[in-house]
Amino acid sequence: MGKKDPRVDAYIDKSAGFARPILIKLRRLIHVGCSDVEETMKWQFPHFMYHGILCSMAAFREHCSFGFWKGRLMKTLQGHAKSDKAMGQYGRITRLDDLPSDKVLLEQVKEAARLNAEGVKSPKAPAKPKKPLPNPPYFGLALKKNAKALATFEISSPSHKREYIEWISESKTAATRERRIATALEWLAEGKSRNWKYERK
Repeated sequence: MGKKDPRVDAYIDKSAGFARPILIKLRRLIHVGCSDVEETMKWQFPHFMYHGILCSMAAFREHCSFGFWKGRLMKTLQGHAKSDKAMGQYGRITRLDDLPSDKVLLEQVKEAARLNAEGVKSPKAPAKPKKPLPNPPYFGLALKKNAKALATFEISSPSHKREYIEWISESKTAATRERRIATALEWLAEGKSRNWKYERK
């Protein structure tokens, strides 16, 4: 049996006049499509839970949004989802006509519930590789004066180089920067990464 949250009622009541019928309709169809769904508030707007997050809805000043947590995996969204910058799969919803038919929405809720019940995981978005940070001239010159440190730095992974460069570049004063450079050279000469103290042995 599903469970309603009085905070969702309060959220709908406080929403703009245009938003209330949209939120009421979405809420009703979610409960019809997944009878065991439970409501909660996350990130200050209504979420619907069934073996994890099923979907969410939100009201803003001039539009509403609605989205399925595993929308990228849902076949029933194909041909219905909109691609604008608003969150959710339906873009900026300003009136009931912006939503698909009840039948389509129910099919989508049922598919989302099935994906959750089966434990299907959302694919992780590929991590964007970070661009290498340019080595500040003052650190480059210091490295050239210490052959062992330079050798370690040159064979270090891009992430290890970035850790040293960021640590030194973020110094607030010249004195701090010089201290960090001296420490970096010492550690690099010993073949250590910036965070060597926290690495598993």
